[in-house]
Amino acid sequence: MFSSKTKSRRPLQDPSRDPVKRQLRPGQNHGDRFIPNRSSMDFDLARYLLLDARKQKENLEVVSPSREAYRKHLAEAAMMNRTRILNFTNQPPTSENRNCKEVFSESISNYQVKSMKQRRYISKSAERTLDAAEILDDFYLNLLDWSTTNFVAIALGNTVHLWDASDGSASELLSTDEETGPVTSVSWSPDGQHIAVGLNSSSVEVWDATVNRKLRTLQGGHRSRVSSLSWNDHILSTGGKDAMIINNDLRIRSPIIETYRGHGDEVCGLKWSGSGQKLASGGNDNLLYIWDLSMASSNSRTQWLHRFEDHSAAVKALAWSPFQRNLLASGGGAGDRCIKFWNTHTGACLNSVDTGSQVCSLLWSKNERELLSSHGFTKNQLTLWKYPSMVKITELTGHTSRVLFMAQSPDGCTVASAGADEALSVLCLVNLEKREKIIGVLLKIKMARSAHAGALSKE
Repeated sequence: MFSSKTKSRRPLQDPSRDPVKRQLRPGQNHGDRFIPNRSSMDFDLARYLLLDARKQKENLEVVSPSREAYRKHLAEAAMMNRTRILNFTNQPPTSENRNCKEVFSESISNYQVKSMKQRRYISKSAERTLDAAEILDDFYLNLLDWSTTNFVAIALGNTVHLWDASDGSASELLSTDEETGPVTSVSWSPDGQHIAVGLNSSSVEVWDATVNRKLRTLQGGHRSRVSSLSWNDHILSTGGKDAMIINNDLRIRSPIIETYRGHGDEVCGLKWSGSGQKLASGGNDNLLYIWDLSMASSNSRTQWLHRFEDHSAAVKALAWSPFQRNLLASGGGAGDRCIKFWNTHTGACLNSVDTGSQVCSLLWSKNERELLSSHGFTKNQLTLWKYPSMVKITELTGHTSRVLFMAQSPDGCTVASAGADEALSVLCLVNLEKREKIIGVLLKIKMARSAHAGALSKE
């Protein structure tokens, strides 16, 4: 914490010299104490020292015509308009009521804001530790998400648990049987009340998390497990191991309204843009597609807007920029290791960065122009990058196995990541404008197999 308490020292101080109490008089010069005062300068002496005195020292030398012309030009420029030399004083306040206290306070406030923006601290120490069991070590799944109402959903085997980030309490949302499970994907709706759960049996369940009640089951669309989910208002898009993407309108009885075909293998990455007009999909076929919602009902020969073949491994990590429309970041698997940036309007690849390790997930910061990536072999780290320079701000190496999943809190200040080491790591990214530290906290969650069906319990 930063302390703002300072001792006031004003013993035997002349009130007339106190900038808080003294009022500015009309016509008073508002200069800076570090800039020479124009009225106190002796320009005649300055001219003599600069020109005449130097000329006397050179009286024995032969002065060239060019040097004499330069001296004459310098003398005219120096003496013609004295007010232009070192004229850096500020304009006086327009209001007669504005005193030195207000000017002083404003200067201090501006200085403090600039100073706080330059200060940054990231702690890599653990605050508390919990364990988790049965989280699937599968690169192609999406088993972690954070709701707009501040609940973290994590799928462990056949069970989905909810963790209230506000008070640290936990509960079980659902548990499937061996025929339909395990859970292969989870995704919160934009309102934070409903959660979609993809299953290994190819079906998708939609639950009301406020009352722990299943609302409906989507069946018949996919032929194998549903590994990726993405919401766009009332539309739920699902990606499966059957290489298909299905748009489901949950307002109608027969929800399937569109099917996208283009991938040749499992769709492991799926993200709608902030505008809700473009859908990005990545697959185990190393392809990245951009689908335009307006083209779905058109007579276009192809359904996709763009088809990118630049990655050389599975594309699971996808993240749309919150501050630049049509900017998409994508990450490749172990055979690629690159983060690429795309202009989805023109289809151009803006940049490609080799991270040196498998890119499992990507998240843009909501408060800063930064990108957070999670990785697999060899470091199993989280890396915070500055955009667009892509300079590494820091690396967090608390995980002991690959960091497969990440999710961001509603205020953008906290990121949770889950790995194959059965740990959930929390990185707090506090907005610098709030004048707080940025702290990296390692938080492990253990799911104890007990009579409470594996509910979260503190050690």
